[in-house]
Amino acid sequence: MCARILSDYKDDGTNVLLDANENAYGPSLNLGLNDGKSNRKADLHHPEIDFLGLNRYPDPHQAELKRLLCQFRNTHTHTTKDLAPGNLFVGVGSDEAIDALLRCFCTPGRDKILTCPPTYGMYAVSAQVNDVEVVKVPRDTKRAFQVRPEAINATLSSDPSIKLVYICSPGNPTANLVPKSDIQKVLEHPTWNGIVVLDEAYIDFSPDGASLAEWVTEWPNLVVMQTLSKAFGLAGIRLGALFASAGIARLLNNLKAPYNVSSPTSALATAALQPENLAIMRSNRAKILGQRDRMLRELPKISRIGRFLGGTASNFLLVEILDKPRDQGGKASNESAMVLYEGLAQTRGVVVRFRGKELGCEGCLRVTVGTSSEVDRLLAESRSILQHMSAEGVTVKDGGERTEGKREQKANNIIA
Repeated sequence: MCARILSDYKDDGTNVLLDANENAYGPSLNLGLNDGKSNRKADLHHPEIDFLGLNRYPDPHQAELKRLLCQFRNTHTHTTKDLAPGNLFVGVGSDEAIDALLRCFCTPGRDKILTCPPTYGMYAVSAQVNDVEVVKVPRDTKRAFQVRPEAINATLSSDPSIKLVYICSPGNPTANLVPKSDIQKVLEHPTWNGIVVLDEAYIDFSPDGASLAEWVTEWPNLVVMQTLSKAFGLAGIRLGALFASAGIARLLNNLKAPYNVSSPTSALATAALQPENLAIMRSNRAKILGQRDRMLRELPKISRIGRFLGGTASNFLLVEILDKPRDQGGKASNESAMVLYEGLAQTRGVVVRFRGKELGCEGCLRVTVGTSSEVDRLLAESRSILQHMSAEGVTVKDGGERTEGKREQKANNIIA
């Protein structure tokens, strides 16, 4: 299913959308607005979209955009080598890269990919579309959802038809960074001849230096995917980047449609990587991290809010909803999570994401970090609904266990 049913929950100023891990503070672009009036100095940094040139096809190579992406990721934290435009593939969000890798390296009906659930749903969706089987090596639910490199390597040794390993770091929906040493263990597999795909969609909410993008210059079997949809607040332009060895990047660029990135998307992405707009991104990120810390402090003060699972290295949190208050021995409950999830969306205009059917996520909601006012509303409405549930003994809508299971699965199947 799609990330959000837009006809139900619109960004119309009344709803609080904390379900798709978007950047609530908006795009990281200096739009030159000052109380509705243009700021002349800021005008100099507006994205330069050549509207009169829209009758021409866009640049198929995106050389300047790739140069800026490399400049941004060349931190020399993990290597002394530099990324170059030849190490890059850019496309329509990370999803195009996910699909391109499958089409490039997997033979339909024969090859497989490996994923580590709970994880981002598009890996499996793209595999199904391309007739590629998915092999699962679950994360360790008793160890904060860390990946299990030894188990991954054992699976790779036993099944040479696995060509790609998709690892999400920070994880979605688990928000935890995968240690660099765990990635290296898989990269160092002595016999497997495949590619490790590291999905870093949320990496800019992690500590500085966490990205392994530049590490592709050291490991020819490593690919790192990123996006401008999250920290940069540019989900609407659909721009994803894939860092890889020059050989892999060349294959993917030869495979793609000739003009897969539009001229407006390219212009906006290029503008976002300019120093003044990177400063806006970092400022918005700091606000998000501040609200994330606030949610970590304030949510547990609400009765029937349980533990935070996974990590906190992203712009969302994974939190348990309990069947009764903690001081009464409450346990994580999908039924209670569904009541809160549906109550927030249907009666309070606050949309979060139900994740209770994912491995190790019983009773869990995934909640995007919003602005200060959005977090105010989330806290107030959650408190109100949960207090009502406790006072009235509300659990689930009448409909039986079978119907309830279908409602939970439908809610859980939404991908984002």
